[in-house]
Amino acid sequence: MRQLELLAPAGNPEIAKEAILHGADAVYIGASSHGARRNAANSIDDIKRVVDYAHIFRVKVYVTVNTIVYEKELRHVERLISDLYRAGVDAIIVQDMSILRMDIPPIQLHASTQCDIRTPEKALFLQNVGFSQLVLPRELTLDEIKKMSEVVSVPLESFIHGALCVSYSGRCHASFASCGRSANRGECAQICRLPFSLTDSKGNVIAKNKHLLSLRDLNTIDILPNLVESGISSFKIEGRLKEASYVKNTVAAYRAALDNIISDNPERFRRSSFGMSEITFSPKLSKSFNRGFSHYFIESRRPVGIISPDTPKSLGETIKDVSTLNNGDGISFFDGKGQYCGAMVNGVKGKSIITSKPVNIPKGAEIHRTFDRVWNKDLQHDTATRKIGVSFTLDESSLSAEDERGCKIMIPLECTKDVARKEPDYSPIFAKLGNTPYRLQKFKSLLKTSVFIPAADLTEMRRRAVAALDTANLITYPYQYRNKEDASALYMTRALDYRDNVANSLAEKFYRDHGVEKIERALETARNVSGNTPRRLMTTRHCILRELGLCKKEKGLERYSEPLYLNSGKDKFTLEFNCRDCEMHLLG
Repeated sequence: MRQLELLAPAGNPEIAKEAILHGADAVYIGASSHGARRNAANSIDDIKRVVDYAHIFRVKVYVTVNTIVYEKELRHVERLISDLYRAGVDAIIVQDMSILRMDIPPIQLHASTQCDIRTPEKALFLQNVGFSQLVLPRELTLDEIKKMSEVVSVPLESFIHGALCVSYSGRCHASFASCGRSANRGECAQICRLPFSLTDSKGNVIAKNKHLLSLRDLNTIDILPNLVESGISSFKIEGRLKEASYVKNTVAAYRAALDNIISDNPERFRRSSFGMSEITFSPKLSKSFNRGFSHYFIESRRPVGIISPDTPKSLGETIKDVSTLNNGDGISFFDGKGQYCGAMVNGVKGKSIITSKPVNIPKGAEIHRTFDRVWNKDLQHDTATRKIGVSFTLDESSLSAEDERGCKIMIPLECTKDVARKEPDYSPIFAKLGNTPYRLQKFKSLLKTSVFIPAADLTEMRRRAVAALDTANLITYPYQYRNKEDASALYMTRALDYRDNVANSLAEKFYRDHGVEKIERALETARNVSGNTPRRLMTTRHCILRELGLCKKEKGLERYSEPLYLNSGKDKFTLEFNCRDCEMHLLG
């Protein structure tokens, strides 16, 4: 039976708790340093708080330490991982292979999407050197995922919702080349969200000031069963920089979808955590920040409509009936010049929208609600509870309790007994579980109907039973440890270049131990001394030509003179097209 894990983002402990309450089976959160989202860092004490709360429900906590590590930082990262292990973290998500040569405790390691796991061969190699879970690139199709699942036995993790990076993760150096901020160091400047002009070698403008690299957001809720069947076991929502309302909404939506799959296939799948969540609102993904949605490459190697060329901002939900708008809502639309505009709603009169500032909404323009005041106000309050089912059995000698986590305890019955005047009903006493993480699933009394026990005595026994269950959970929590590294495993190539992100001597030693002979250091390091030949700063499956209806394979006719260039301010990139593999490269 395969466990299906809903993995939620957490920018801080408060958001982590909301993710757990709304149904997450695991959360991922940034450490104090070396996370791919530098602005989502957390102290060891904060992460320990998350661990203590999450483990009540057997929810796992993964911590991102997934940037490249400079030589002078090796000892710091080594101490950081040891501190995270002592805090009870379940696994570390990593990119830099130096971590496999550090003196660290046997904590589980997950291979970050920054590891660029595009082939079954690389997936198998990473499994063989000790990784317990593999985070796959967002660009893979269902068939490609299935091929990977057929060669590895460790769980495969896939992004299912949220923002998309246009480049293969770990293979983007455009931000570093443009402004010195490296995506491999958690400092991406997101230049892909800027407007670009596309020109050819003769200076002809093919597209002007369009967001040609800005992708729509990923939304797979309608094809989630397909991802399950392809072999995915961990379903990851993007968004460690998103607010609590976003996490509440997305987690609740995907929790319901995954639960439907599990309930339809109880003999094949089960949840990886415990506790039923009760949600007080109806989740709707279009109400949270989104740039429009797509399935990206999951269903096709040649999708179209995956970019949002006119704006990188949130499009929200499309409004068909303006009467559904409320005062204080935020709306957006494109004006007569094609410019993206926004305004706040002050009221609706008939079919006219009264806005907080003068705006010109063209007749027939599509209106988007980017902020639903009433809906968001509701999400500011407590919107979920999560409780673990527990069953009590009371007999002449003891009170026994067993919960859905499998924890079992027994407390001797040491209290005053009397003769009952009428048949007592003790179940309400055991149903009063208040602010504990438990809910009464079943109560069974094996006492003779003539036996009476004072409510105060049973209440105290219930409290002791709950405390004993908490302790039982702590001492039986199923920690898992790092897999053994196969020293004989050989890397797929004998030479690495700057795109393989080797930034220190320990990472270099790891690769040499596994058969690599020639290693060029990462672009970000001072030891990278390559020549001035054009560098590939980005590799992507997104093809601008395909999006513009100019695909060479599909049209067979060029309407431009290569090479093509992308220009935005001081930045100018040359485009290189690999039509055999349907890939596009940005050269700098």
